[in-house]
Amino acid sequence: MIKSYIDASTKGNPGPSGGGIVLLGEDIYEQESFALTQLSNHQAEFAVFSHLLDDLYKRGLHTQTILVYTDSKILAQTVQKDYTKNRDFKKYLVEIQEKLTNFPLLLIQWIPESKNNGADHLARQGLQKAIQLEDR
Repeated sequence: MIKSYIDASTKGNPGPSGGGIVLLGEDIYEQESFALTQLSNHQAEFAVFSHLLDDLYKRGLHTQTILVYTDSKILAQTVQKDYTKNRDFKKYLVEIQEKLTNFPLLLIQWIPESKNNGADHLARQGLQKAIQLEDR
């Protein structure tokens, strides 16, 4: 089983954004922070989840049971319900739905921000990377 904690950070809405991922499993403890483009906070949350799915698939970890924890209620509810009315989220949901066909058992669950400190810290680091890229 693999557990992942994900978060996004945005300066402005929309604005430069960053993502953070903590990955835990048997013989796995990894952290990643990365810059994203100009996004709204909610769009950035979807982008981080999509990035996680790409990473897990590329590494061949998609066949394992995966638990994803996020402090974004909108992301968790949209993926769980497999539906959104929001036009800004539709393209992300379609992309995520396509990727999820490769994952036999992946569950996403909302957690309070206080339980997601590691991913939040990494997302803030990713935001700083995005800001530095913009300043160049």
